Amino acid sequence: MGSQWGKDKYYSKSKSEGYRSRAAYKLLDIQKRFNIIREDDNVIDLGAAPGSWMQVLRDITSGCIVGVDLNPVAPLEDTIMITGDFTSEKIQERIISTIHEVNVIVCDASPKFSGNKTYDQARAIGLNEDAFGFVLKVLKPGGNFVIKSFQGEMFTELLEDIRNSFYSVKVYRTKASRRGSTETYIIAKNFRGNHAASD
Repeated sequence: MGSQWGKDKYYSKSKSEGYRSRAAYKLLDIQKRFNIIREDDNVIDLGAAPGSWMQVLRDITSGCIVGVDLNPVAPLEDTIMITGDFTSEKIQERIISTIHEVNVIVCDASPKFSGNKTYDQARAIGLNEDAFGFVLKVLKPGGNFVIKSFQGEMFTELLEDIRNSFYSVKVYRTKASRRGSTETYIIAKNFRGNHAASD
């Protein structure tokens, strides 16, 4: 069973189609279903390593694509990669100076899991909240946001916070998500604007 997790059909497909990881098919599925990225959108990818979502983004939009990750990511043509913690003020300033108008923010990041479900979910939601806080600072009104999360007792509160800031919010499990995983994606469209944070 364990060996199948790393090498399922999406793993094999990513190798044959040149994507850096099977996660590319999650964003392709989300884009096909929800049309979150337009062909000229500027996009920030939080937790971008190893770069498969940036590969997909590059094929969708001609706009500016900025990836951010704690780990270095091999360069991709027509994209900008920033290595660092997106929650730090210094890195946020670098991002903002690089991309003048942010139409879409995507985040496929998750912490390294310990195996303790309660602890791991709390850490995952904490990362989600950090990403959402960044969205409130920089996303253009009318913009879209996609984030990976994990079902659990803290998920509902996060979802409610996001719903208060976007006109349309859906929860979606992609076809490429592994069977048995609690992984899910929040698809938030049409950002109300920064004023929503204080409503």
